[in-house]
Amino acid sequence: MGKLADITLTSTDAVGPGTTAEAQTRFHAAFEAARAFVDAPHGCFLLVGGSGTGKTHLAAAIANQLMARGEPVFFAFVPDLLDHLRSSYGDENDLSYAELFEQVKEIPVLVLDDLGTQTGTPWAEEKLYQVLNHRYLSGAPTIITSSMDIDRLDPRLQSRVLDPRSSRVLDLGGGTRNGTLGIGSIAPEMLRNMSFGSFEPAGRAMDAQGRDTLQGALMFARAYAENPDGWLVLVGNSGCGKTHLSIAVANERLKYGDDVFFAFVPDLLDHLRYTFSPDSRVTYDGLFERVKSVPMLVLDDLGSETSTAWANEKLYQIIVHRHNARLPTIITTRAIPTAVNDPIASRLSDSRTVAVMPITAPDYRQQGRAPRREAPRDARAG
Repeated sequence: MGKLADITLTSTDAVGPGTTAEAQTRFHAAFEAARAFVDAPHGCFLLVGGSGTGKTHLAAAIANQLMARGEPVFFAFVPDLLDHLRSSYGDENDLSYAELFEQVKEIPVLVLDDLGTQTGTPWAEEKLYQVLNHRYLSGAPTIITSSMDIDRLDPRLQSRVLDPRSSRVLDLGGGTRNGTLGIGSIAPEMLRNMSFGSFEPAGRAMDAQGRDTLQGALMFARAYAENPDGWLVLVGNSGCGKTHLSIAVANERLKYGDDVFFAFVPDLLDHLRYTFSPDSRVTYDGLFERVKSVPMLVLDDLGSETSTAWANEKLYQIIVHRHNARLPTIITTRAIPTAVNDPIASRLSDSRTVAVMPITAPDYRQQGRAPRREAPRDARAG
């Protein structure tokens, strides 16, 4: 374990190394999940995220806690493990390939650090699959860290490390040291300011209907945050509280360690267009697949994007995939499309999957200003 030998969950700050509210929330959720895993180690515990998010720290803390309890643990940096397996073919090695491979497969607790950084040869993929498949079938505790987009892993490996029946996946987000935000991240000030506690259900509504729609949207959003099943569509004019409620739901799900992807729709389409560029560090397929399959997606201000054939096609593909799979999705929009035969409108109108919450209250941003009153006709005439 080297420098990692002294790391424990007891000595770990539950806030983690992050400098943003989202990073700290994600780390705390992973920290609590790690404590639960130590109490009942079984199946796969996968920590994903950028460099500096605390993945290896938590994996080492789990390993040390289990070793202190008498559990044998094999901890390996994945490229080094594969190098050892390759070299063990030689006659001069004290430990044969078969012995080492069997030890990795059968050890009571296995920790694989930085999965995805290995050279992606067919041999390497096959060895990793054999190890993970064996442990998957036996339910043996396996802790994995990865900074790679999991969607880019070999599909066979994905089937073993992402099975919700036996795996727990904790997403610690992007790199935390430079404080930069990429597409899908929620700005720290939004997380701080947009919670259920800070939502004002009366707003500026001057009539009972406006107040009732705010109260109803708040109650439904709270229930959805507890059990995000199907879709939630918040409809209303700018500033009525739609985005606030969607971020409040995301805030709650982040506390559970869920992976939440938030995107202002025009920005998302711009990013997808950019990924076609040879200068892009993110592949189009990787980003598109993540948006389609992320556990929770928030699409903010649907309908404000430039309505090109390309944009409509991309949105259609995302919405159809998530609708068919019933993946939790929150959409804010000023109006649901009503064009005849519009495929997006058809999905948003499906009451079996989609709950539509209209908000008729006026703009929160005008709070503090007295509503403008029309002058009497005689006064205007003068």
